Amino acid sequence: MGVAESGSWDQQYDVIVVGSGGGGMTAALCAKGHGLSSVVIEKSDKYGGTSAVSGGGIWIPCNDDIARTGGQDSFEDALTYLKGLIGDEVPQARIEAYLHNAPEMVRYLAKNFDVRYRNVPKYPDYYPNNPGGKQGWRSMEPVAFDASRLGDEFHNQRESFKGTLLMGRIAMDQVEAHKLFSRGPGWVWLTVKMLLKYWFDIGWRMKTHRDRRQVLGQGMVATLRYAMMQQHIPLQLDTGMESLIEEDGRVVGVVVKHQGKTLRYHARRGVILACGGFESNQQMRDQYLAKPTTVAWTAAPPINHGDGIRAGQAIGAALKHMDLVWGSPTVKKPGADQQITLFIERGMPGCVAVNRKGKRFVNEAAAYPDFRNAMYADDAKGNGTVPCWLVFDATFRYKYPMGIFLPGQIEPDSKLPKDWLDKVYYRADTIEALSAKIGVDTEGLKATVANMNEYAKAGVDPEFHKGETAIDRYYSDPSVKPNTCLGPIIKPPFYAVKLDAGEIGTKGGLVTDPQARVLRDDGSVIPGLYATGNTSAAVMGPTYGGAGSTLGPAMTFAYVAVRDLAAQAAALKAAA
Repeated sequence: MGVAESGSWDQQYDVIVVGSGGGGMTAALCAKGHGLSSVVIEKSDKYGGTSAVSGGGIWIPCNDDIARTGGQDSFEDALTYLKGLIGDEVPQARIEAYLHNAPEMVRYLAKNFDVRYRNVPKYPDYYPNNPGGKQGWRSMEPVAFDASRLGDEFHNQRESFKGTLLMGRIAMDQVEAHKLFSRGPGWVWLTVKMLLKYWFDIGWRMKTHRDRRQVLGQGMVATLRYAMMQQHIPLQLDTGMESLIEEDGRVVGVVVKHQGKTLRYHARRGVILACGGFESNQQMRDQYLAKPTTVAWTAAPPINHGDGIRAGQAIGAALKHMDLVWGSPTVKKPGADQQITLFIERGMPGCVAVNRKGKRFVNEAAAYPDFRNAMYADDAKGNGTVPCWLVFDATFRYKYPMGIFLPGQIEPDSKLPKDWLDKVYYRADTIEALSAKIGVDTEGLKATVANMNEYAKAGVDPEFHKGETAIDRYYSDPSVKPNTCLGPIIKPPFYAVKLDAGEIGTKGGLVTDPQARVLRDDGSVIPGLYATGNTSAAVMGPTYGGAGSTLGPAMTFAYVAVRDLAAQAAALKAAA
């Protein structure tokens, strides 16, 4: 991406926002709230970005719901927790800026634009036993939204992945998903109720297969887009940023490509880059990420190519954390545009993750970035762990989902495509036969399965401590005792699914300060340029505080960026 010079303009706004995910649309709304004109440009023909296919959660310490739902939190606890995880990888001032502004952002959107979130009291931090960690309350999810309110604009929204839907069709929020997948009290009735509500919505069913009730990432982007419509904030699809425009060292606009035409947009106050990371750019993956790596493993939609990062780099912006990702093991489902993340399945009892030697290398129920990191760490020892294998038995297959298919009681093997067997999933009547099919050491796998069966009896995993923390147990089976994450692997046939080292997005990007301003290598500010979300270097650094640690900062620093822009505009007006 080159650097354009200033000149005549095709369109002019106070603020130009690049990217229509949660961070981008939040920025546009906040600009409106501060009396600034704005436009959101989106290179895709659908709005919502990766946010639309995400869980939609935001991790907000000290949110207003905590006291109401029986929890306690403090700024000091949250700072202790994050500093303990992040160390010196991120300046403390930036961490503090996030913690101070995150609850303010949630409050601001609710008050001014009716964009509302609720906390999920039972969703623990990813390291709840660490100093300052909490057993719940900090993660929030969007309140359900009725898609009919969007009118025709609903059809321009990026669809959710079928893997986040019940039966591939029916929307379920975080609380419902937890009850269903952990088979909590009332899960059967909840399933029936959700099915009936979906199928008896006859008028809506005649229009689309998509659920009227939007939750998770769909609920997030729908609510934000509706608020933009109410405020008459323009969104331009099929409008990709080609480069930034500088004038006397200040960013004053962008060059865009729209319907084959090159246009120049003027940003009177500033440009906010909120256009994602680079997980779909193989050249950048090869340059920055651990090897092996391929775009085929990502669970993000194939839309993020590092446009904002490269545009900032072209004008001298500093980069950081480029080797880091929001990692997760993923599985390939034939016909899908992207792979499927295994968030839930690994915590269920009766499965084990093994390398090519048939040995365990990680707590299967660990937070998904830790699982992926362990894959690379073990692979570096020569153990053949990228990819690895998740092995389970007929009981697990019958009771629990496995990414590419639903539980066998709903979707038995007989309903799966015949050509999937021993290509997408592997099945055999003995552990020995299964190990031969997947190329894993037989004696190693037999010993590992025998160990897991003993651990299940005792309820204790002496190797990796599976099931000892609240986050391990969040997606587990409370009917299994004494450890809800540990079950025997004894009933044939036995199954295996290959796990790749994927991600839901990259973490590396433009270095920003506590005001979300983009910085040069020497630490100086690039005037007029801001970044948030995966276009910026993650405030979480190498860690992942809890569910929503991607979108929470994306929206928070969008709020912070606009506030800084507005303050500058006010100062200029006062000086004039």
